[in-house]
Amino acid sequence: MNSEAIAWQSYYKVHREIQEGKQQSHRSHRKMELYADRITTHRREFALRDVFDMSYRRIGGDIGLLYLHTSTGVFSYNVCEDPREFIQHFKSMPFP
Repeated sequence: MNSEAIAWQSYYKVHREIQEGKQQSHRSHRKMELYADRITTHRREFALRDVFDMSYRRIGGDIGLLYLHTSTGVFSYNVCEDPREFIQHFKSMPFP
């Protein structure tokens, strides 16, 4: 297993909770990493052979959604930074 990341993309998870009758939102900043054989996130690992595609949709201002299209479904990740370079790295990978 190769341990050096080829590229990475920051993303965030929004946590919402009710405290004293008010909704509070908190962002946890995380990192998605592309390796020669896999993509890792905070809680998941996807073998490259199981990732069919990646896409991006801007939803307002600098905020967007990065989608990983995999053999087990589509996973979305909130991003503030344009992920086009990360997607290009993925699309230039030789598939196993």
